[in-house]
Amino acid sequence: MPFAGKATFSAGAALPEIAEDVADIVSIVSPFETPLLDHLGDARRAATSTRHEWLEDDLLPNTDRINQASFSPDPSSATTFVVENGASFTPGDQIRAEGAQEVMLVTDVVGDTLSVVRAYGGTPAAALADDQSITILGGSALEGADRPAPKFTNRRRLANYTQIFTKSVEVSGSQLAARTIALADEMDYQKQERLRELLRDLENCVINGVAPQVDPEGTDSVRRTMRGVLPSIQTNEFVVGVDPIPVGSGLGQDLLNEEVLNTALRTIWEQSGAIVDIILVGGAQKRRINNFIGETRSFGASDTMFRDQVSMYASDFGVARVILSRWVPPDACVLLDSSRLDVLPLSGRSFHFKQLASGGDSEIGQLIGEYTLEMRNENAHGVIRGLGAL
Repeated sequence: MPFAGKATFSAGAALPEIAEDVADIVSIVSPFETPLLDHLGDARRAATSTRHEWLEDDLLPNTDRINQASFSPDPSSATTFVVENGASFTPGDQIRAEGAQEVMLVTDVVGDTLSVVRAYGGTPAAALADDQSITILGGSALEGADRPAPKFTNRRRLANYTQIFTKSVEVSGSQLAARTIALADEMDYQKQERLRELLRDLENCVINGVAPQVDPEGTDSVRRTMRGVLPSIQTNEFVVGVDPIPVGSGLGQDLLNEEVLNTALRTIWEQSGAIVDIILVGGAQKRRINNFIGETRSFGASDTMFRDQVSMYASDFGVARVILSRWVPPDACVLLDSSRLDVLPLSGRSFHFKQLASGGDSEIGQLIGEYTLEMRNENAHGVIRGLGAL
């Protein structure tokens, strides 16, 4: 027989007689992950001033370039030529031009003009050209000779500024007293939410933040902001299609591929002592990196899972973790040496909650944190720009 008793649907549209069934969980859809900060971890020290400084130094260079427009047709007769920085050379240096087997011996240096022995040691003489790279193989001293003139480099002092991140929290007394679904304490919940937002903003500023051009220390009208990773990279800012970064062939010439990535990694390796161990990309470029293995991927008959993810990239120039961050510009691929990166709090100013006096029936407080980025040796990092999406 059909059911004839009272049912929930007969209680009316508002169901006043039925207890609410609300899941005891609050689901958050907004992105708040911080993959770069998680990978770098907490810094082992803190900044002690709002202007944070560090020292950098270089070894004496062992490369230079020819700065002479024309040469004699006979390579062996060009026993003197001009370079860009004569101070890099010393009599007794063995040098070799890029792309040549010939070794030359420097006999004298006057200003930027080198006098050399061509075809030294029986190596074949080769033609020289303007802007050709010259590598110093090493020096050689005469037995019993006096010491050479000392050469040295000057250390550089670099700086970044701390940036204050803050959000306020206020909860009424009634809200604190009321029983709420899925929460034990409304104040703690609001602190947690605002802290997630601040961490998200910190990662975004570490990647993209820009310091003011005037009064970077800040004034009563100028906010103090840190300089992030991308604005800090100057030496190795590559653009697809601009030397030395090649373009692809056919459709999608601006797409990220292994040739483009390895050219950038090689260039960083050649002119610095860095080993890139982070490849930081957004969603579009992460898909391109995953496609590196597209043509070589294979599956067995019993495989039931399709795998299409590259989380580590091993190249001749180091092994790098591929980190996906939604805060990286979609046309960029950032190459970083994590040993030269630190996100530092100002001493005693890590993210914390400060209780404030309330002027009414509420509890008030403020979440505060002050941080800066220490990015050492900017030429140890790089970024590829101008990349297209799939």
